[in-house]
Amino acid sequence: MNDKPANHGLPFDPTETGLFERIQLADEEKNKVVRPSLTYWQSAWIKLRKNKVAMTGLVIIIIYVLTAIIAPIASPYSFSANNKDALNQPPSAQHWFGTDTAGRDMWTRTWMGARVSLAIGLVVVAINMLIGATLGGIAGYFGGKADLVIMRIIDVLYGIPVIIIAILLMTVLGKGIFPLIAAMVAVGWVGNVRLVRGQVLQLKNCEFVLAAKTLGAGHSRIILRHFFPNIGGIIITQMTMAIPLAIFLEAFLSYIGLGVQAPGCSWGSLAKAATDVYRIFPYQLLIPAFFICTTMLSLNLLGDGLRDALDPKMQSN
Repeated sequence: MNDKPANHGLPFDPTETGLFERIQLADEEKNKVVRPSLTYWQSAWIKLRKNKVAMTGLVIIIIYVLTAIIAPIASPYSFSANNKDALNQPPSAQHWFGTDTAGRDMWTRTWMGARVSLAIGLVVVAINMLIGATLGGIAGYFGGKADLVIMRIIDVLYGIPVIIIAILLMTVLGKGIFPLIAAMVAVGWVGNVRLVRGQVLQLKNCEFVLAAKTLGAGHSRIILRHFFPNIGGIIITQMTMAIPLAIFLEAFLSYIGLGVQAPGCSWGSLAKAATDVYRIFPYQLLIPAFFICTTMLSLNLLGDGLRDALDPKMQSN
C-alpha cells in the first residue's frame, strides 16, 4: 500500500518543493477549542470596548455622574445660599464657574442641576420603557382584542405632539419635579409600545418559541426565558438613545419656566435664569448649555455603539 499522502489533484506534491511544510497534529490538538466560549453579553462588551467613540461617550457620562454625586457634597458653598457680596462674579479660583445674579456658586449649582437633569432623564425613560414594554408585549404576544384596543389608542396618541401635551399637563399640575416627570411620562411610552410589539411579533412564531409551547412552557416562562433575552439589547439601546431626548425636553420645559423652580436647579433652569444677563455675563448661559450639549452627544454616541454591539447579526464578526 502506498502511504504517500495524496496531492489532492495537484500535478506535484507541494511539500517536495520546499515552499510548504506538512504539520502533523495529535487528535487532542485537532479537537482543541482555541477561541474561548463567550456569552452574548460578554461578546457585546468586547465589541463595545473596541468602539473608541462609544467608549469616549461612556467615560464622559461616568465622569459627569460621579462629579454630580461628589461635587455638591465636597463644595464649601450651598447651591441655594444667596451671597450679596459675590453677585455675578466671573470664574475664579474661589468660584470655579463664577456666581449667578443672586451670588450663588455656579459650580455647585451646575452639578446639583446635573443630578436633577440626569435623574429626571433616567427615571422618565425607565418608566416609559416599563409601560411601553408591558403594553407592547401584551399586544404582540396575545394579539386579538388586546392588540386592537392598545394599537388604536397608540394611533390616537401618536398624532399629538409630546411637547404640547407636556405643556398642557404642566399648566394643570403646576410646576416642580414631580409634575415635570408626570408630564413627560404621559405620552412618552407610545413609541416604545410599537417597538416592543414589532419585536415580539417577529419572535412569536420562531421555532424555539413553538418548541417551548409544545413542551408545555407557560406564558411567563416563555416571556422571561425566550422573549426578554432576545429583545433586551434592543430595549437597552432604545433607553440609551431616549435619555438625551428626555434631558432635552426637561431643559426645554425648565427653560420656558414650567420645570424646576428656584432655589432648586437643573441645567434647563440655569439656562433660563441666565437669559436675562447672558450678554453681560455669557458664562452663566454657556456653562449649562455646554453640559447639556456634551451629555446629549455622549449618550447618542454610546447609544450608537450599543446598537452595533448588541446587534445579534454582528455577534459573529
